[in-house]
Amino acid sequence: MQIQSNNNNFKFKGKYTLNNYKGCLKGGAIGDALGWPVEFLQISNIKKQYGQKGIEDLFIKTNKKAEITDDTQMTMFTADGIIKSLRQTLNLNKIPNMNTIFDSYKLWLNTQRYITAIPKNKGWISELKDLYAMRAPGSTCISSLKRNIPGSIEKPINNSSGCGGVMRVAPVGLMYKDNEELAFEIGARCAALTHGNPQAYLSAGFLSCMIAHIINGNNIHNAVDSTIKYLKKYPNHESTLNLINKAKELANSNIEPINAIEELGQGWEGHEAIAISIYSSLKEPNNFEKALKIAVNHSGDSDSTGAITGNIIGAHLGLDAIPNKWNEKTELSKELEQLSKDLYKPFEIENIEKRYPI
Repeated sequence: MQIQSNNNNFKFKGKYTLNNYKGCLKGGAIGDALGWPVEFLQISNIKKQYGQKGIEDLFIKTNKKAEITDDTQMTMFTADGIIKSLRQTLNLNKIPNMNTIFDSYKLWLNTQRYITAIPKNKGWISELKDLYAMRAPGSTCISSLKRNIPGSIEKPINNSSGCGGVMRVAPVGLMYKDNEELAFEIGARCAALTHGNPQAYLSAGFLSCMIAHIINGNNIHNAVDSTIKYLKKYPNHESTLNLINKAKELANSNIEPINAIEELGQGWEGHEAIAISIYSSLKEPNNFEKALKIAVNHSGDSDSTGAITGNIIGAHLGLDAIPNKWNEKTELSKELEQLSKDLYKPFEIENIEKRYPI
């Protein structure tokens, strides 16, 4: 059975294709997997272990796959939540039920062996055995979800500025591509469920809005500039805006990428992660592989900056621009392709009652 939209004002604005959706989600997973082996290493140790250019290829495990982390895991559960919430509203111009998205994050918490208040309506993503792996999950996400109290922009649950919000919200930009301002707000609200500092949730809103602009045909530079207009509408945006502007300046400079990223931080905080990813994307907007290598080779949260950069460049260039040597070597590659299809045509998902129960 399919669901139909009751939104008479719903219009497609751009020439986005399924190829771009796949590029966004699979690109994020590849960036996540590329950065995961060096996430906690200083750049000096990365060079010592992988050579002067740093890590340049996926680390393939014995199962012939490169491991994803909690970044991709939570991205998939974000998609799960917004699709389920769309079943409730049938309206892409309305804020979704944030409790439904929070329930999907609790399903992710269950995969991390924290069994607390598991929602009854699970769905197909919760049945994927490969998601039941602990890959250094963020402490703020774990602690916030264990409390079982959703945070919000109006009533923050904590003051965490970590990047655990921004690294998971790319699906919001794909789903709400035809309303960029709404994409910003929903992305921010998804992050605020677990992260209460504006640097955390505004960076998430920024990524969601950027993805929406890119899917609608804007290049990365224009997507950044257009999204800044929405960022400025939110209180306490200054620190996030300043770092994004700095990323733009550095991308236009001749400073070596490793040195430029040091000026932006290490990516552990949300505004640092989005700034590093914007810098990497602007530095190599037409080369997926080069952009990802810049994004992960630094002393910091390499898997998150790799994942976010992969989302951005993948959405911009599409799946065909991802090197063949990487395309099928990440965990859950086929499942990410299916999820891309579901986000691409959410009103035409087959067997939706079973796959996305509410």
